[in-house]
Amino acid sequence: MATVVRHRFSVEDYERMGRAGILGEDDRVELIDGEIVDMAPIGPSHQGCVDFLTGLFWQHLRGRAVIRTQGPLRLGEHSQPQPDVLLLRWRDDHYRRAHPTAGDVLLLVEVAETSADYDRQVKVPLYGRHGVGEVWLVDLERGQVEVYRRPGGGGYGEVVVLGRGERVSPAAFPELSLAVDDILGSRE
Repeated sequence: MATVVRHRFSVEDYERMGRAGILGEDDRVELIDGEIVDMAPIGPSHQGCVDFLTGLFWQHLRGRAVIRTQGPLRLGEHSQPQPDVLLLRWRDDHYRRAHPTAGDVLLLVEVAETSADYDRQVKVPLYGRHGVGEVWLVDLERGQVEVYRRPGGGGYGEVVVLGRGERVSPAAFPELSLAVDDILGSRE
């Protein structure tokens, strides 16, 4: 019986593939634990939620945080996911010299229309292992926002699930109180 050998890609390998044209700008992939993974297609509810949060964060946090949508986050040598929304520590260069790392993240938001189980089982623990301080998983199908705080080990020490009628604030900006209903959008 032959042994299956898997090649685990590094972030450098992944970026070289992009520069060489093997992976194109429009390819919807990300590097997770050394594997190149296809990302789920973005539906209108997903994109609308990302647009809503981006606009709201820009309106309230402009000049206090760098707001990044669907851009790379470097997590160690073998992972470079592209979270839906990132609130990053303010830098005048807007991270032009290097992609942000876990220590730069004030809030990471993943919006899931069909990928919530994958995000919950794979991506959230990845963020916890790398020390991302706060993650929101917006589960559009279940109609809830899961808030993960206090990273450590293989996950998070604090998990709160919020539904319609409740409010949530980023730990870094507690004065910014958001209605879960607004984040989820209408039920239609």
